[in-house]
Amino acid sequence: MTVNEIHEQLQARFGDAVGPLSEPKIDPFVIVKAERLVEVCRFLETGPGLELDHCNDVTAIDWPKRNLIEVVYHLFSYRHRHGIVLKVEADRANPVVPSVQDVWKAANWLEREVYDLFGVAFIGHPDLRRLLLPDDWQGHPLRKDYQEQGGYHGVSNVRENPLVELRRLDERRRAERPPPAPPALAPPSPSTPPAPPAPAKA
Repeated sequence: MTVNEIHEQLQARFGDAVGPLSEPKIDPFVIVKAERLVEVCRFLETGPGLELDHCNDVTAIDWPKRNLIEVVYHLFSYRHRHGIVLKVEADRANPVVPSVQDVWKAANWLEREVYDLFGVAFIGHPDLRRLLLPDDWQGHPLRKDYQEQGGYHGVSNVRENPLVELRRLDERRRAERPPPAPPALAPPSPSTPPAPPAPAKA
């Protein structure tokens, strides 16, 4: 089934809860209203001919100027070898989206990662906590206005350019190396005796 055909089924079933398909790209997407997201996902996962049985990824895009965070779902059917991308728009000041981990178990950790790095709260998630960073980490690093906090409990988060360190090590080795010995002078070559004169002809 093509992505256009999947989109047509969604619009026929959910009406204006499903937006238009984006312009043709590598991964065309459709925007779904947050309050219908779980219902749409269940239909995609179980609908005859659809059976999008795998949630490849859940990620997000931060749009500060639009005051939005888009949560992005990459869905795929191993049975039918087709897929579609869904997007849900959330208020950047308080991003809240329903969890789909009851539809695809793989979404559990994927949603935790988005919560950790973007600050999106997934309502209904059974264990919504940070995945990559410590629980007391301040802020969400993939937001475009994120500011470094100067380290974590005394551990610096500033690292020197490794090329600078390599150059320093190279210069230190060069300074510690003894200077090369001057090249030895070649012994003078012995002079060649002159050839004997040719005998006179009779």
